[in-house]
Amino acid sequence: MKQPTVFLSRIASALFFIMTVMLIISAPACSGGAASGVRTDDTTSHSLPDTLRVGTLYSPMSYFIYRGEPMGYDYSLINDFATAKGLVLDLQVATSLNSLVRMLDSGEVDILAYEIPVTAEYKEHIIPCGPETFTSQVLVQPKQPKGGYPRITNVTELIGRDVYVEKDSKYQHRLENINENLGGGINIHPIDRDTLITEDLIEMVSQDEIPLTIVDSDIARINKTYYPNLDISLEVSFPQKASWGVASGNAWLADSINAWFAMDEPRKENAVLLKRYFELSKGLPPSIMTLDLSKGHVSPFDAYFRKYASEADIDWRLLASQGFVESRFNPSAVSWAGARGVMQIMPGTGRQFGASPAQLADTETSIRLATKIYNLLDKSLSSDVPDPVERRKFIMAAYNGGIAHVRDAIALAKKYGLNPQVWDGNVEKALLMKSKPEYFNDPVCRYGYFRGTETTRYVKDVISLYDRVRKRIKA
Repeated sequence: MKQPTVFLSRIASALFFIMTVMLIISAPACSGGAASGVRTDDTTSHSLPDTLRVGTLYSPMSYFIYRGEPMGYDYSLINDFATAKGLVLDLQVATSLNSLVRMLDSGEVDILAYEIPVTAEYKEHIIPCGPETFTSQVLVQPKQPKGGYPRITNVTELIGRDVYVEKDSKYQHRLENINENLGGGINIHPIDRDTLITEDLIEMVSQDEIPLTIVDSDIARINKTYYPNLDISLEVSFPQKASWGVASGNAWLADSINAWFAMDEPRKENAVLLKRYFELSKGLPPSIMTLDLSKGHVSPFDAYFRKYASEADIDWRLLASQGFVESRFNPSAVSWAGARGVMQIMPGTGRQFGASPAQLADTETSIRLATKIYNLLDKSLSSDVPDPVERRKFIMAAYNGGIAHVRDAIALAKKYGLNPQVWDGNVEKALLMKSKPEYFNDPVCRYGYFRGTETTRYVKDVISLYDRVRKRIKA
């Protein structure tokens, strides 16, 4: 009596196997990012690896280190994916897009968490997946142009105008094409890359040093968070789609990523990240001259500054000046990067000292930890910069941007003939060099891309305010 049951069971198992194989064979490969359709997470025939090897590039959008913590839109998303799947993230940084693609081709990495253009060149051996982005070249101009010029709303209005672009760049080629189509008349000014880069040109437009430039829209959006007086609404090229990518034989991995990315929580987190990197203001607060010293004190928290600075043998007025530049003495301040409290301490740094993110909003805790951080930086930099007065500037830079980038700048200063023990015009200059690929990819640089303009301004502001406070407030 048992034989028919066994027989039917075997038939059912065989049919299930055949149907499973047919489904696997007939399923279409991933041909786009998460927005182009989602398949189920194919972990029945392929298991996710214990370690996810990820390739990326240093850039203000994809991956960078800030105040000792890894950041970037692409990094944050792929890290969330790895965490959700219980995977170890092995991040490998290439020096160029071509070398990044070669890493995927050779099997060194499993996925590229970087915006790979979806073009015929790459589609032959890369399957797009994950978040899709669309970028175009845009005109960068002031919201309120100087000199009586109206804001440009059409490319035809570029005739007779001066536009500055990187020499031999795609921006120059695009502008020349527009100029040819219009019959000439645009005054094109190519700028040598050894002198300036795209971000420098954007800042120059913001400061009214040049009238116009052209950049990619994603770069423009990030920089607009630093320079809100800019207009980047006029597109001057067709949009280009880009996405993450996996090797052509790993469609199952693309499907896993797309399936995860289509879920509610990743979509919500994606919206948060887009706001953090492309919308939240990153510019410095108003001038340090707004601090009122007429009442004989620096802040409502002078007692805390005095107490903890005396324990660490630091001039409390220096710490107080730093606190004003950091947060304008606002205990509830939270920066775009997540730094908290009066002294703007990063959550990761706080945890190293046993303080939770919520505790960083406590003013006494914030000042106490800032004093400890100052002391650690002072000891760490003492052999590099023997002069204690000069070392203050290095400490301020390390506090604001991270000691890793300051050490990179010291190494660059040594290599390129600058004084590694002097900040102004030397290591300060080397830190600014770290926004350029030829320098942040230099072998002596270990920590990649860094936007140094904010940190160099920060050092100037803190030291300038400290000098002012010392003249008005007794120690």
